[in-house]
Amino acid sequence: MKLPITLVFIVCVAFQCSAQKVFSVQYANQADVKVFVVDYENQADLKVYKVKYANQAGKNDGKWFFTDYENQAKKTIYYVDYQNQADLKIFFVEYENQAGWKNKSKQHLMY
Repeated sequence: MKLPITLVFIVCVAFQCSAQKVFSVQYANQADVKVFVVDYENQADLKVYKVKYANQAGKNDGKWFFTDYENQAKKTIYYVDYQNQADLKIFFVEYENQAGWKNKSKQHLMY
């Protein structure tokens, strides 16, 4: 059975859109989400693990791949200086299995 090219394209695009590929922008007005990196895990909305390769990026589960170019990213982020300026508070974890949402009410920010 041959799949129409359109169906194959839609499936590929849908898979790409769910990956957490992010790009850090220089200015707040360029960002989809403003983030603040907290000092302690229990202060975070999301625990983030940086993956080494794009194909390891998760589906909104805290496994982020930082792209080299903005057009390769699903979301653009800006690091704010103060916690009260942030849409999302994150904490970088050391191990992949530690990544994930602690505050699921903010999960929509990364879709």
